[in-house]
Amino acid sequence: MGIDEADIDPERFLDDVEMRIGTIRSADPFPEARKDVYKLAVDFGSETRQSVAGLTDNYDPEELEGRQVLAVVNLGTVNIAGFESQCLVTGVDDAEGDVVHLQPEREVPDGTRLY
Repeated sequence: MGIDEADIDPERFLDDVEMRIGTIRSADPFPEARKDVYKLAVDFGSETRQSVAGLTDNYDPEELEGRQVLAVVNLGTVNIAGFESQCLVTGVDDAEGDVVHLQPEREVPDGTRLY
C-alpha cells in the first residue's frame, strides 16, 4: 500500500469538507439493506442526523450507543432501502478487514468541527 493521491490544497479541503464530532444516540439493525449495516442516530449538538454505517462486524448496537464518532456532514443525503442517510460516519479497516469507527481520543463537545 502506498499513498498515491496527488496533493491538494489543505485550505480548500477544509473549506469543502465539513467533518464534525457527534455522539451515537441509537444503533439499530437494518435488515432491509443489501449489506450488513446499522441505522444510526448521531447527535451533533444542534441537531441529530441519521446515518447508515457498516460497523456490524466489530460492534454490537449497545456498544455504539454513547460513543463519539467523526462524520462528514455536508455530503447531502443518500437513500438506502428507503432510509435517508444524512451524514457519513468515518471508519477504517482493521487487520481483519472489519470497520473500526474513528473517534476523538477523549470526549469533546458534540458538533466540534475537524480542523
